[in-house]
Amino acid sequence: MKKTGLLNPALNHMIARLGHTDTFVIADCGLPIPENIPVVDLALTFGIPRFQDVVAAVFDEVEVESVVLAQETPEEVRALFSSPTTYVDHEALKRLIPEASFVIRTGEATPFANVIVRSGVPF
Repeated sequence: MKKTGLLNPALNHMIARLGHTDTFVIADCGLPIPENIPVVDLALTFGIPRFQDVVAAVFDEVEVESVVLAQETPEEVRALFSSPTTYVDHEALKRLIPEASFVIRTGEATPFANVIVRSGVPF
């Protein structure tokens, strides 16, 4: 058994496959996800797991180069990110999802709690 870090095998697999500039999405439970995009569905009930908890756990594992947030994203969600950030309108954010390697679906019910993450390199 792993001693630390993420325990979800599917999520570990997806993260391990990321390369520099690959993107993935951490989403609230309402974001529409195209059928062809792999989903690691962590949602259990509304609010579980919380978006901020998933972001914290995933960002401990991934080298983040930058993020994309919707302009409509509430301040409490924006405050979770210190990486270089691009803001687009929510419709534009949804159009970027088909380019992502995968989506992590949380149980978050806060509107616009979605982020597109661009992976970096640790060297």
